[in-house]
Amino acid sequence: MNDMLSFWEPWLRPSAGLATVQWSLLLAVATMVGYACQRHAALPKVVGYSLVGGIAGLIGFGANTAWPLQGTGLFLLELGVAIVLFECGGRITLRWFRHNPMVLVQSVAESALTYVLVSLVLGWLGVASEVAGPLALVAMAASPLVLTRVVADMRAAGAVTDRGLVLATLSTLYALALGSAKAGMLTQPKAGFVASIMPVLVVLGVSVAVALVLAVLMRLALRFMSPASENTSILFLTLISASVPVASYLGGSAPLAALLGGILLKQFNPRPWAWPRQLGTAASLLTMLMFVLVSTVAAQADWSAPVAGVVGAVILARLVAKTMGVAVGNVGTGANWRQAFWVGCAMAPMSSVALLIASQFVAAAPELGAQIAGVALPTILVMEVLGAALATVAIYRSGESSRPWKPLSRTNTAGDERES
Repeated sequence: MNDMLSFWEPWLRPSAGLATVQWSLLLAVATMVGYACQRHAALPKVVGYSLVGGIAGLIGFGANTAWPLQGTGLFLLELGVAIVLFECGGRITLRWFRHNPMVLVQSVAESALTYVLVSLVLGWLGVASEVAGPLALVAMAASPLVLTRVVADMRAAGAVTDRGLVLATLSTLYALALGSAKAGMLTQPKAGFVASIMPVLVVLGVSVAVALVLAVLMRLALRFMSPASENTSILFLTLISASVPVASYLGGSAPLAALLGGILLKQFNPRPWAWPRQLGTAASLLTMLMFVLVSTVAAQADWSAPVAGVVGAVILARLVAKTMGVAVGNVGTGANWRQAFWVGCAMAPMSSVALLIASQFVAAAPELGAQIAGVALPTILVMEVLGAALATVAIYRSGESSRPWKPLSRTNTAGDERES
């Protein structure tokens, strides 16, 4: 693709460049395809974004994006993930776990079972333990980012929706902490339990410190600024943007710091606030860029029959583990078994967080990381699309969507777009 378009380059101004033009056009196509998916197939727009990015990556567009992620591409992806995770963290009330502690048990059960079952399946397939362990950590992470977009597009609300968002957010928290620590240990010799747990504590400690500073600054701002003000939204965005490089530089995880920052701010300031809506088009554009970037990069994987078999086994094991884990921990949570099944299906999507963890492995140990990415990237691409579709079915079948499960008429679509 770059060879066919290279004749443009001499006529482009240096301030733009060919890559800028290509990405602008790609996002324009993604916007139209996403709109068509929602209007004609009753699927969330993220499915269209992912399909466009995946096709672009398969035909060679991914050559513009460095792998492992670095520079501007890495910053934009971390920023997009941090913004959405901050919002997800802001929805979690720690007091809720005191009244319903079995939700935490449910969360730990599904994450642990996912790690164990995926590791066992990969070992049975002959994958080395040095590769199987990191892949299981990647598989552990559900995608609250995809799920929030599905919920927004379907205007969903209810027990399955809320439980799915909380469990997906908590699984992301575990995967970010353990994945970032594991990446730093890939080139280290095997050590005892204490030496192995120290990197996890360092990542958590730095991320908590950055999150605490972030939450305190935002709480101070809310003392004299209105939560509904556009300026408050911009202030929050700039503070999150500043926390991304700071957390990474100090040895923490920027998305994890944003997630914890949202949780802490919710405790400091329990009153609801809706800054993402005030942020408007800018946040929507960044979110769309994030999904297109993930699928474009993930499509760079080496696609072959043996890899496809391993990817299929990982996907199946992951789906079974998450569904079983949610079911095992469902006793005493207040949800019925049918709801537990649909919550497990809603946790199917994988996206940006999984890609960030895989990128950390490749950056830390290129040779070993290449083997990890060879399975992780196709899995992420498939589950970004298939997972979004499964989450849509789960929310619809649980009866929590206010949208009809059928192609929307022109009139209804126009009304929906004005209200969203």
